[in-house]
Amino acid sequence: MTDLMTIGEFARVTQLSVKALRHYDELGLLPPAEVDRSSGYRRYAVVQVPTAQAIRRFRDLDLPLDQIRALLGAGDRSERERVLTDHLDAVHAEIERSQAAVQALQELLAPVPWRTDVEHRSLPETTVLGIAADVGWDDAEAWLDEAFAELADAMARASAVPQGPAGALYDAAFFERHEGRVLAFVPTAADLPRLGRAGSHRLEAREVAVMVHRGPFATLDETYASLGTYVVQGGIGADGPILENYVSSGDDDAGTIAVTEVCWPITADGASG
Repeated sequence: MTDLMTIGEFARVTQLSVKALRHYDELGLLPPAEVDRSSGYRRYAVVQVPTAQAIRRFRDLDLPLDQIRALLGAGDRSERERVLTDHLDAVHAEIERSQAAVQALQELLAPVPWRTDVEHRSLPETTVLGIAADVGWDDAEAWLDEAFAELADAMARASAVPQGPAGALYDAAFFERHEGRVLAFVPTAADLPRLGRAGSHRLEAREVAVMVHRGPFATLDETYASLGTYVVQGGIGADGPILENYVSSGDDDAGTIAVTEVCWPITADGASG
């Protein structure tokens, strides 16, 4: 009677593939109990079966291998529970994003007429404290969160009061190539000294068509579709970045809804018409 199994036997017992077992061995996650020096054959002990089963279940939850290693090596139960809780929270958040995407797709299957609640505005030249960078499409939300936190800190250090809602300017390349110049900003009464990445900018006067979006960023594309269609069909589009004003970020706990103004550049003739 032996307590050792070949890698093939261990694969059948644990339902982990031989390829996966070799990979876990290379990572030091699940090394075999014994390796024959002459042949290199791996042999696994019966007592390793529960560990292999735990790894398989963790992988079913898409838990990263480095976190699995931390779990297996953690002697403290509270630490293991913390790692698992953090991962499950991330899984739940991903499920919520997927559900929102499904709902949006269902709404597209029964489309409503394009919105026409558009306002034309003449925006004056504005002084802002801003942070500019070339930003990738998938990185935009995280970059904005970081930029606005840095801007809030800079405003506090300068004892400055915002003169309107925070916003962002997006160059055409951001939409066309999914990577382009983005300026996150907070309106100010006057130029402020540079603090870290934050510096004063002038937003030039412009004519824009404005549509208000009420809801999460996940459905902001619907407002872009309606507003962009309105501008294109009217033949009033102009060159320049698109402006988003973040009137309200929303608070799920308080039941409030995020409000974003999308401001599309238009010609002076379009503004007067």
